[in-house]
Amino acid sequence: MGTVQTAASGSMTKEERKVIFASSLGTVFEWYDFYLYGSLAAIIAKQFFAGTDPNTAFIFALLAFAAGFIVRPFGALVFGRLGDMIGRKYTFLVTIVIMGASTFIVGLLPNYNSIGVAAPIILIVLRILQGLALGGEYGGAATYVAEHAPEGKRGFFTSWIQTTATLGLFLSLMVILGTRTAIGEDAFAAWGWRVPFLVSVFLLAVSVWIRLSMNESPAFAKMKAEGKVSKAPLSEAFAKWGNLKIVILALIGLTAGQAVVWYTGQFYALFFLTQTLKVDGAAANLFIAAALVIGTPFFIVFGSLSDKIGRKPIILGGCLIAALTYFPIFSALTHYANPALETALKNAPVVVTADPAKCQFLFNPTGTKKFTSSCDIARTLLANASVAYTNVAGAPGSVATIKVGDKLINGYDASTTPKEELAARDAAFKKELGDAIKAAGYPTKADPAQINKPMVLLLLTILVLYVTMVYGPIAAMLVEMFPTRIRYTSMSLPYHIGNGWFGGLLPTTAFALVAYKGDIYYGLWYPIIIALATFVIGLLFVRETKDRDIYADD
Repeated sequence: MGTVQTAASGSMTKEERKVIFASSLGTVFEWYDFYLYGSLAAIIAKQFFAGTDPNTAFIFALLAFAAGFIVRPFGALVFGRLGDMIGRKYTFLVTIVIMGASTFIVGLLPNYNSIGVAAPIILIVLRILQGLALGGEYGGAATYVAEHAPEGKRGFFTSWIQTTATLGLFLSLMVILGTRTAIGEDAFAAWGWRVPFLVSVFLLAVSVWIRLSMNESPAFAKMKAEGKVSKAPLSEAFAKWGNLKIVILALIGLTAGQAVVWYTGQFYALFFLTQTLKVDGAAANLFIAAALVIGTPFFIVFGSLSDKIGRKPIILGGCLIAALTYFPIFSALTHYANPALETALKNAPVVVTADPAKCQFLFNPTGTKKFTSSCDIARTLLANASVAYTNVAGAPGSVATIKVGDKLINGYDASTTPKEELAARDAAFKKELGDAIKAAGYPTKADPAQINKPMVLLLLTILVLYVTMVYGPIAAMLVEMFPTRIRYTSMSLPYHIGNGWFGGLLPTTAFALVAYKGDIYYGLWYPIIIALATFVIGLLFVRETKDRDIYADD
């Protein structure tokens, strides 16, 4: 009923391929910009936050990055409402223009030395605009493709959107590496970093040109012709318990678990390799990129399989398998990527004795919070060095001590140390602690000669396969959960709360857990608990959707 007709052979028609391609470009843009900003954060910090010290500058750069995540759900509300009122096509044409223009303008933006404090303010505004547009982009793309898909093929069609994160990654890597190689590191740091942002204008032009030529989705066109378009999508979606209940279930019974598995399999795996296992950054990126190349076709495999056996068993199965195997997989990564660290963790435990009242939970999602107690300073340094340690309660008001083998090191409290002595005291403490943990066998970096490359790649590929299980069918399922008149609004919010907040907060939450416990694997409890909660809630309360008629506006 109203769908794009599939070729007699069963393969995609030219029009269907065009629908998928046009819709996927926004996701390519999303991840192209994501990787650009993440890869160039250090350079951006120097360019736009030069009026502060280097550490504060980097913190503000990360804050600007986080802003794009934080505002996603608000973009879902704004553009979801427009999509349900005026149409899918025009709304996600607007979102791609805002996303693309914001990325391009970053490449033109004068730096701090040119326009002062206006530079970081404008940069953060651009990041917020990108986040808002992204909040409307994915829901529009998923809805548009699903509403064009033939019956029985929505999982297959929408799974193509899910593959485009890999394309965005490779585009960003190619442009960054190509520019760096062509002009050299000094020129790249001075002005060449702008090139990848400016190049995005070509992607924007192609996106707009193709989307202008597209037709409105059949489901929305039919609904509009019948005069059934919602006049108040937000109140229909969230003020009526019947639909709000499904929104909540979509969040905690699907997207929260999907998000943490997605971020663990790619970004936390990269963080673990580089920050915990001390693998060279370039090598770690190549490992992740190779795993993505191997794993990406499985988005299509699981999306298509969900058309046959259902979305729910694949998504929830991915959450369960991931939760049950994360500990052994990450332990194996340590064994094969940095065996010297594995040995040190077993043979050289460290003891931190401190006043428990002075030990905070080191959760710092925006990067702006200062931890100044002796306990927090010591645990932060040890966690960053991938040192296993045990926490022992000290006397009230006492300064933390760190025992490494037979050596006892006294910590210091930054809040009570005179400002003029702080830098020297910090440097001395870091050197003394660093020398002690190095003597105990903790490596400062992974030895490339000891890395078992095939096994590391295999383990990372398994993590990516989990990602494809939970992410391949998710777009089709979210679309099918809600009626046409409020579909765009309803599906966008749980998706972006799940991915923007539950997923986006994973690295900083995991680090805080590691620092709290003194165990490099303890951060895995965050994705494991959420994935298991999603499995249980989804299993008990979320209904299968694959056979639902999405044109029935119930």
